[in-house]
Amino acid sequence: MVRGTLEVLLVGAKGLENTDFLCNMDPYAVLVCRTQEQRSSVASGKGSEPEWNESFVFTVSDSVSELTIKIMDSDTGSHDDFVGEATIPLEALFQEGSLPPTAYNVVKDEEYRGEIRVGLTFTPEENCDRDFSEESYGGWRESS
Repeated sequence: MVRGTLEVLLVGAKGLENTDFLCNMDPYAVLVCRTQEQRSSVASGKGSEPEWNESFVFTVSDSVSELTIKIMDSDTGSHDDFVGEATIPLEALFQEGSLPPTAYNVVKDEEYRGEIRVGLTFTPEENCDRDFSEESYGGWRESS
């Protein structure tokens, strides 16, 4: 069973499909790890080559197997446009502990829409099984 902290470094993206016809899009990312969801800042006017360099922390437990990053285009006065998403498997991360910033494909309707660079670090939770015979109780040690 995997438990611990997942740190995600959202570096940037490139080659994204511009969803705004008249000007550069204003992309942001929504990071989803099971039921936890976090949102990056909006890279205003950055178009298809946004840079965020933001870190996000998730608590990981039990059957988390992937991280999903949805890229959206912030639109004033209308619904934000879905640009695409990247699904990042976490199995290798749990074994390695950290993965340097790596490019992952951004996909929409099963078609390539650019790539996003993400660095990952996993810190396992310390084991909670303790031997209470050595524990200290209010400054007193329990005698054997």
